[in-house]
Amino acid sequence: MILAFTLTLIAGLSTGLGGIISVLSKKQNTKFLAVALGFSAGVMIYVSMVELFAQANESLSLLYGIKRGGIYTAVAFFAGILIIAVIDKLIPEKENPHEIKHKGDEPMFPAVQPGQTNTAQLFRTGAMTALALTIHNFPEGLATFVTALKDPEIAIPVAAAIALHNIPEGIAVAMPLYFASGSRKKALGFSFASGLAEPVGAVIGYLLLRNFISDALFGVVFAAVAGIMVFISIDELLPSAHEYGEHHLSIYGFIAGMAVMAVSLIIL
Repeated sequence: MILAFTLTLIAGLSTGLGGIISVLSKKQNTKFLAVALGFSAGVMIYVSMVELFAQANESLSLLYGIKRGGIYTAVAFFAGILIIAVIDKLIPEKENPHEIKHKGDEPMFPAVQPGQTNTAQLFRTGAMTALALTIHNFPEGLATFVTALKDPEIAIPVAAAIALHNIPEGIAVAMPLYFASGSRKKALGFSFASGLAEPVGAVIGYLLLRNFISDALFGVVFAAVAGIMVFISIDELLPSAHEYGEHHLSIYGFIAGMAVMAVSLIIL
C-alpha cells in the first residue's frame, strides 16, 4: 500500500517539475521535449502491450477460459480507450493539456513579459488547464495505484512513463500563470496541485473498489490501463513529440523508450 501510494504520488507531482522548468526558462527546450515525449510513448506502448495486456489476458483466461478470457481482455482494453477518449472530448480544446498548442523554438507567450498587466486571459488559460489536467489525472492515478498493488515490478516503469508525460503538462499549467502574474510561487503551486489529483484519484478509486478486489478485477484493470496508456501515447505524446521537434528525434526517443523498457523487464 505504501509503495503503491508513493509511486502514484511521485508520478503525479512530476507536473511540478514541469512548473519548475517553466519558471526557470522563457523558452522551451523543444528538442528535449521531443525526445522525452517520444521516450515516454515508447515506454507506455511497450509495457502496455507486452506486460499489462498479456498479464490481463493470462489472468482472465485462467478464470474464464481462453476464448472468454480473451474477449473480456479485449473489451476491457477498448473500454479504457473509451474512458480517456470521452474525458478528452468533454474538456474544451483550448483548456485541454493534451492538445498541441506550441511548437518551434520560440517562447510560449512571446507577446508578454511575466507580470505584465491585462493578462486575465493568460491566467484563465493556466487555471483552466490545471482543472482539465486534474480531471485527466484521476484515472491515471488509479491505474498506477492498482498496478502497484498487483505487481510492483510493472508499476515502477508505468509510474515512470506517466511521470515523464506529466512534465510537459506541468509546463502547460505553469507557463501561462507565470506570465500572467509574474509569481513563480503561484505558478509552481498550481502545477504541483494539479498533479495531486493522481494520488487523490488513487485513494478514492481504491476506497470504492476495495470490497471488489479480485484476480478478475485486476485483470480487467490491467487491460483498461493498457488501453488508457496506448490512447495517451497515440493521441497526445507522439503527435506532441513530432510538433515540438524534428521527426526523427521523436522516433529515436520512442525506440529508446521501448528498448529501455525491454531491458528493464528482462533484468527484473
